[in-house]
Amino acid sequence: MKVTGFTFIRNAIKYDYPVKESIISVLPLCDDFVVAVGRSDDGTLDLIKSIDKNKIKIIETDWDDSLREGGRVLAVETDKAFREVPERSDWAFYIQGDEVVHEKYLDTIEKEMIRWKDKRDIDGLLFKYLHFYGSYDYVGESYHWYRREIRIIRPSKNIYSYRDAQGFRKDNNRKLGVKLIDAFIYHYGWVKEPGAMQGKQETFHKFWHNDEWIEQHVAKADEFDYSKIDALSLFKGTHPKVMEVRIKRKNWQFDYDISRNSFKLKDKAKRFIERITGYRVGEYRNYKIIK
Repeated sequence: MKVTGFTFIRNAIKYDYPVKESIISVLPLCDDFVVAVGRSDDGTLDLIKSIDKNKIKIIETDWDDSLREGGRVLAVETDKAFREVPERSDWAFYIQGDEVVHEKYLDTIEKEMIRWKDKRDIDGLLFKYLHFYGSYDYVGESYHWYRREIRIIRPSKNIYSYRDAQGFRKDNNRKLGVKLIDAFIYHYGWVKEPGAMQGKQETFHKFWHNDEWIEQHVAKADEFDYSKIDALSLFKGTHPKVMEVRIKRKNWQFDYDISRNSFKLKDKAKRFIERITGYRVGEYRNYKIIK
C-alpha cells in the first residue's frame, strides 16, 4: 500500500500554525508528502524544508488574494498540492496546518486504509474531530463546530477540494462515499497566542469577505478576546507527543467556567436527542457514509 500525504501553508510562523507538528504526526503513515508552500512573509519555507528531506516534496505557490468569496483560495491551494499526489498511490492523506493526529490512532488508521484499499466504491475515510479553543485544556461543545470530515481520499482527478477546503467533492458536485473510522483529528486552529490569533482573524477573514464586512465585524485590537464563546468542555485526554514542546511553550492564560453556556433552546433540544439516539439533528454532512 502506498500513501501520499499533502497539505498547503503560508505564513505559518507569523500566525503560529503547528504545521511542522501536523506533518510529522502523519509521516509514519506516508511514503511521501506534498506541501504547497505559499510565498510568505516569514520563514515558512525553511521550516518545511527542515522536516524530512527524504519524504517531503515542496511546490512553491502564489496565492490569488483576489479570491475573496467563501474561502475559495484555500481550496485552490489544496488542489495544487493534491494534483501532485502520484496516481499510483492508493490513498492521499490530507492534513491542514492546524490539525494533528495523535499517535495512538496510527495503527487504526493504517488498518482502515488497508481494509478499504481495494473497495473502489469507497472514495475516502471520515475522521472524528476535537476542536480545541483558547488553550490546550478546552474543546468546543457548540454546534458551529463540525464533528466529522474527510481526510483520506483516493488520488483521483475526479476529486477536488470543496468550498473553503474543509472537505472534498467529486465530478458533478457529488458527495464522496466514505467510511467513518474510529480516529480523531485534533484541531488547534483556535489555540494561539492572542496576538497571533488576532492577526490571523484580520487576515483570514479577507478570504471570505470584502473590506466593508471586515470593518464592521472584525474588532480592532492587539489581542484576540477568547472569552466570547458559547460552550466549552474540559479536555481530559492526552495530546499528541509532537505537540509537547509547543504546549510547554504556551505563554498566555485562558480559563473558562465550563458550568456556563449560552445554548439556545433548539440547541438544548438537539443535545438531548443526540444523547439519547446518537443522531445530530440538522448536521451539515459533506459526505455519504457507506454502511
